[in-house]
This record gives sequence, C-alpha cells and structure tokens, in this order.
Amino acid sequence: MKEQKNNGPLSGIRVLDMSRILAGPSSAQLLGDLGADVIKIERPGSGDDTRGWGPPWLKDDEGKETRESAYYLCANRNKRSLTIDFTKPEGQKLLKELASRADVLIENFKVGGLQQYGLDYESLHAQLPELIYCSVTGFGQTGPYAKNPGYDFMIQGMGGIMSITGEPEGEPMKVGVAIVDLMCGMYASVAILGALRHRDQGGGGQHIDLALLDTHAAWLINVGMNYLTSGEDPLRYGNGHANIVPYQPYPASDGYFILTIGNNVQFRKFCDFAEIPEIPDDPRFAENQDRVKNRDALEAIISRATSVQSKAHWLEGLKKLGVPCGPVNTVPEVFEDPQIRHREMEISMDHPLTGDSKMKMIGNPIRYSETPVSYRNPPPMLGQHNREILKDWLELEDNEIERLSQNEVL
Repeated sequence: MKEQKNNGPLSGIRVLDMSRILAGPSSAQLLGDLGADVIKIERPGSGDDTRGWGPPWLKDDEGKETRESAYYLCANRNKRSLTIDFTKPEGQKLLKELASRADVLIENFKVGGLQQYGLDYESLHAQLPELIYCSVTGFGQTGPYAKNPGYDFMIQGMGGIMSITGEPEGEPMKVGVAIVDLMCGMYASVAILGALRHRDQGGGGQHIDLALLDTHAAWLINVGMNYLTSGEDPLRYGNGHANIVPYQPYPASDGYFILTIGNNVQFRKFCDFAEIPEIPDDPRFAENQDRVKNRDALEAIISRATSVQSKAHWLEGLKKLGVPCGPVNTVPEVFEDPQIRHREMEISMDHPLTGDSKMKMIGNPIRYSETPVSYRNPPPMLGQHNREILKDWLELEDNEIERLSQNEVL
C-alpha cells in the first residue's frame, strides 16, 4: 500500500502514547487512523511488552521470522517509535518538552507510578493546562482496588462476562479475544474526542480516568440491565440469546449455521420453509416471550428440522425469504469472505523488514465520506523514529540527539 495522504478529522492533533499492551495502544492506533500524529514512547532496549509476545512473528521478504510479534503489530499502526529512559532527569525533561507540544497523552502505568518523575497528571496539568491526559488502569484512580494490577483475563472473571459465557453446564468461559482491553480502548478514544471538543470550546485540558473493570461493567449492556430490572442472576445460555429465541447456531447435515430471528413474521417464514408450519400457531411458541419461556422445547424441534438439510440449503433459501441467517466462519474464512474483501478489512502495508512482500493488517471499519482513515505508517520498530521525532517536534540538532543517545537517554 502506497503512503496515503492524511486528511483525517484528527489531522494536526498530536498524541503521546505512553501505554503498553492493548487497551491504551489500541486507542492510540484508532486516533492515528483518524489522522493524529501519534508518538509511541518506549523503554530503550525492550519497548512495549507485546513486542515479545510471539509466535507468530512477522516474516521478512525471504520468509524468515523477525522479532516483531503479530500481537504488537495489531495495535500500533500509524505511530512513530521514540525510546526515552524517563527514569533519568534528562529523559523526564525531554518528555515534558514533548508533552508541551502534544494535545493528548495516554498512559497506563500503575496509579501514582509516574508521580516520582513529575509526569503524573497533576504535575503536568499545572504546567500544561490545555493537555488532555488519559490514564488507563485496571480499577481506576480511586477506590479500594485502585492500587491493584488489572489484566484482561482477570477482569473478564471479575466483571461477570465469564459467568454468562459458555455452555449452561460447562465451566466459566472467557471471550476468545482480549475484549476487556479492546473495549476500554474504545471508550478511551471516545473520551479523548469528547475532551478535545471541550478544550476547543475553551474549557482547557482535563484528566480522563478509565478503568478496565468500569468499562467492562458498562458493556454488560442488556444482560446487566436484565439483572438490574429483574433482580435475577443471569444464566448462561451457551450460544443462545437471553431475550430472543430462536437466536443461535443450529445443526445442518454438514455443519452449523446461525439463525437470528427477531420477530414473528420472520419466525413464520422460517417455519414454513423448514416444513414445520404448525409451530407458530402453538401457544408455547406464538410470541417471542413464549419462545423464550419454552426455549428448550423449541430448540429441539428446530434442530430436528434443520439437521436433515445442508448449510447451503438453509443459507440460500432463508436469505431469499429475508430470514436473517449466516455461516459459522473460521478466521481464514472471514478474510476470504467477499464482503470483507470488498470493504477492505484486510489491508497491506510496506514495512522495513518485509521488502516487496509487504505485511497484512486488519483494516479500520470506520467509513467517512469526506475524511477517510489513512494507513500512513506501519507499526514501528523500536526507536525507529528517534532522530526524526526529535527534529520534527523539538527541532533538536544532530549533535544534541547524538549526545542524548550516548548518555543512554534514548
């Protein structure tokens, strides 16, 4: 993919990404996709922890493995890497100078961890009142758990999602991706955009305090609201839906397909096609509330009917009738899907290590009509842009950059 012009809605916004792992980096990547100039601040010599979270590793143009992990690559596009040892006074001074030229700073250090370096919100806000400072932690800046570390898997357990995921009689089950981190990153992006709007209206900068556990509780959404409304502990329904039936995978003669029926018209169309036309008139299944109450009986009837025909029979026939249904794709099938390809959800980018073979990445799903996202920079190698950034942001001379390097500040 050739270098793209940046006319995104955040063009001109400067972001210091001092976060690691996934929540903060994914938020910063989204801001970068929208046009922001994102500088990834990393530890000299090691960098973001996820650089070592392989295999798999990016392969070079000869097919040999590099030391750039797929995990790191997933959340660090559209950034430039700058290594700074801010445990040293010169490193702290350098970071403060960068912050003075930034609009946003994102960090995910433990609560109070940056205070000793004068890089906490209170210290920087006193000097830089326009700076938007976003802190991402496991449990937030306040409360009885504030000092505790928080990790995606831990929060999936604490936040309730594992209690409602998996088969009814099976063990608690986590989601297959780090959904806690990712959703917290999404909330962080929204919060930053709101804070930028507030600042641009004359309100100044502010501190954004985001917690993995808080955001997890928020995205329990309808299941959480079911509990708050009824007082009843939500059950695990496997692949079923707490409020809609039928709404889950069903067996075909050669695998599974998904049925997502949302109203009585769709339900009757399905039953007619499945050659069980009497079912919608059965009082046990006439309305969705009846179907939810008698889900076990209905699922057994539907499963017997669907198991005698192929996936293609159901998918092709039901789509013609306007009955919502879909396949159960593997990950390779997702990226081979014609709709995914048409929407360019798989992209390729140049990378210094891959030569002409390029690297593949997951595209951004946002489609603006006037200010499209752009893919300008592949995930950077550690310290790749040290000299470039210090010249660009701080206008440092070569001899000063060399001195910082020799003093192991960079």
